[in-house]
Amino acid sequence: MGNLKQDTMPVIRHMRDFDRNSGNRLERWVFNYRPLFMLVMALITLVLGYMAATRLELRPSFEKMIPQSQPYIQNFLENRQSLRGLGSSVRVVVENTQGDIFDPEYLAVLKQVNDDLFLTEGVDRAWMKSLWSPSVRWNEVTEEGFQGGPVMPDAYQGSPADIEQLRQNINRAGIVGSLVASDFKSTMLIVPLLDKASATGHGINYYPFAQLLEQQLRDKIEFAGDSKARKAGEEGKGKYKVRVIGFAKLIGDLIDGLIQVMMFFGLAVVTSFVIIYLYTRCLRSTLLVIFCSLTAVVWQLGIVAWLGYAIDPYSVLVPFLIFAIGVSHAAQKMNGIMQDIARGTHKLIAARYTFRRLFIAGVTALLADAVGFAVLMLIDIPVIQDLAITASIGVAVLIFTSLLLMPVALSYIGVGRKAAERALKIDTRADESRGFGKLWDLLDRFTTRKWATGIVLGAVALGIAGFMVSQHLQIGDLDSGAPELRADSRYNRDNAYITSHYALSSDLFAVMIKTAPEGCLNYQTLILADRLAWELQQYPGVQATSSLVNAVRQITAGSFEGNPKLNSIQRNQNVLNYAAQQASVNAPELFNTDCSVMPVIAFLKDHKAETLDAVVAIADKFARENSTPDRQFLLAAGTAGIEAATNIVVREANHTMLLYVYAAVTLFCLITFRSWRATLVALLPLVLTSILCEALMVIMGIGVKVATLPVIALGVGIGVDYALYLLSVQLHYQRQGMPLAQAYRNAVSFTGRVVGLVGITLAAGVVCWAWSPIKFQADMGILLTFMFIWNMLGALILIPALSCFLLRNITPVPASTTERTAELVGANH
Repeated sequence: MGNLKQDTMPVIRHMRDFDRNSGNRLERWVFNYRPLFMLVMALITLVLGYMAATRLELRPSFEKMIPQSQPYIQNFLENRQSLRGLGSSVRVVVENTQGDIFDPEYLAVLKQVNDDLFLTEGVDRAWMKSLWSPSVRWNEVTEEGFQGGPVMPDAYQGSPADIEQLRQNINRAGIVGSLVASDFKSTMLIVPLLDKASATGHGINYYPFAQLLEQQLRDKIEFAGDSKARKAGEEGKGKYKVRVIGFAKLIGDLIDGLIQVMMFFGLAVVTSFVIIYLYTRCLRSTLLVIFCSLTAVVWQLGIVAWLGYAIDPYSVLVPFLIFAIGVSHAAQKMNGIMQDIARGTHKLIAARYTFRRLFIAGVTALLADAVGFAVLMLIDIPVIQDLAITASIGVAVLIFTSLLLMPVALSYIGVGRKAAERALKIDTRADESRGFGKLWDLLDRFTTRKWATGIVLGAVALGIAGFMVSQHLQIGDLDSGAPELRADSRYNRDNAYITSHYALSSDLFAVMIKTAPEGCLNYQTLILADRLAWELQQYPGVQATSSLVNAVRQITAGSFEGNPKLNSIQRNQNVLNYAAQQASVNAPELFNTDCSVMPVIAFLKDHKAETLDAVVAIADKFARENSTPDRQFLLAAGTAGIEAATNIVVREANHTMLLYVYAAVTLFCLITFRSWRATLVALLPLVLTSILCEALMVIMGIGVKVATLPVIALGVGIGVDYALYLLSVQLHYQRQGMPLAQAYRNAVSFTGRVVGLVGITLAAGVVCWAWSPIKFQADMGILLTFMFIWNMLGALILIPALSCFLLRNITPVPASTTERTAELVGANH
């Protein structure tokens, strides 16, 4: 068959026979001043490496996890100061495994935990609750009126009389199931967190806070100083156990897991090295591929640190992707240089030839990758937008490291002679249909009508089946607990214990009722709040509700000697005012200081997508029907309310994101191929992969959420590389007048093996994530591996089959118009 490279790139064995001023301006700048270029690259690497090592931080943020322009979230943020205790918080449970809570020794330990937490930086102390908090009070009605006081007796000394008094106070306070476990073996401390640390004015850094909880609580109480057992995820074997849940603790566990995940990065490096070495059998060039890809990671992290961005549990995955993409592009440059050196071309000239052929194609492919990342900026969740920015920076860096540094460095070290000769032998065996050449013969058959029809019909059937399954894809979490972590993680074990021993869960959904000052005491407002609570309680997913109405009913009845007939909302404003005055002492979290905002809180059995959707529907319908200019029902606060708002944004962004990424990729393909038919051939395999990926998510029980939303966009942006490298060569030969079968065979010979290598390398870079202790990273690893492999197979199998119907007859163009294309396509023959 015709040899494109030999037609356009003559074999030159000595530099004296080569025109140093040939090539475009960028090539001359880079290769004619190689020492200066390498020096500049080394200095930049050192500077950015220093920045990455000294300035880069792991700094997760509660605010960055929520869509701040979503109406529900805006309602929450506007009224946040009036809703203390409904934002970020942790819940700490101290369990007595050898007795109950009425053990003086246990109560002493609980006091120590309470005091340590109270003094911890970042805790909103005024709203902290525990048995030792003076704000946790009991009330009862006597002949003389109301009596009450703190649940923990003021003069508590640990005597049997004090213990008996505590037992009575707990029963009178009605806190069994909320602060006290139903089996009386543990109690809970509710610890709201401030938006900003009072001492510094900066946002709370959740990782140090979570580590402080471990050191102050678990290490001292549960593990008695044995921190190794705690770090292993075990439970202490002593008398007391400490269980902690909440966003701050979840983030701490995620970062602990991500620090362990760094070993997977090392595994990805080793795996990529092995794959490339087995392909090339050239140690020095393989090491150079790995070095250039790691340089890209150093640059990306250094620039991120320089711009003031921090790493969070989501963007920490970006270096894995940058490394994998860098390896695939660098491997293509190495392969092209190896082929030219094997035919006798000088290594510097071979490097310049490869630069000419692959630079524009590589830039186009990287731009397509960048689109997959940049389109994530459309999602109104700051943590995903930060991921998009850091990933786009990484892709831009690859232009300098994989497309420029790699060929220049190879022009110095070259490749081993045996490796080059082996590359030529592989080409010869492929031309003679021996060895893996038989596989290429099989791929040629897909250009025939019979095989193409079968493949296309099979793909259509697979697409229809996948689409039907994908209709069951859900938005949000599908499991209780923290789905970001493994089901057997310490956090989820703690959550399961708390759920089974306490009647009120930590999944709070709050509807805010906003009125004029003193308006929450209006009779009609209280009646509507009562109706809203009743409607929410009718849904099985709601455990209980709480609002000012509950306190008003109880206090009103108590004011009239506990008369059950008066356990209601009275029309008399003086009665309502008195009830509110008493409630401000016993339950100040039920309304703000001027009584203009009060929440109706629903305690949900879980935060699954189905539960949140149903509760949102009930509350939203009620709000639309009953809101007036004087009285507004605003959704939503509480942990479950914030998650429901996030799910709404994710649902809206899911299809919008795909629409934009496909529109951008379509534009790139139209510019590259100059043919709508070729663009269709390139896109249809990607569409099939996207459909099957959603079906796989349904089968694996993975919902679309903040962690998984970027996966499909990334898969599409990176997957189109295969079509760009394979289809562009095929079209070039067809436009020279070759029939489809021969053009595709030539394209496979030029870029087919590299497409296979790229697919395997990308998949190998992320498949090890499946063993991560962080479940959402494991899910992303499985999904990305599936997309990379399936996109590769789609390019090698579906492109020739679709071409049989859409690109069989290509009008030849004059040779002069294809000369430039010849310089841009693969370098593997």
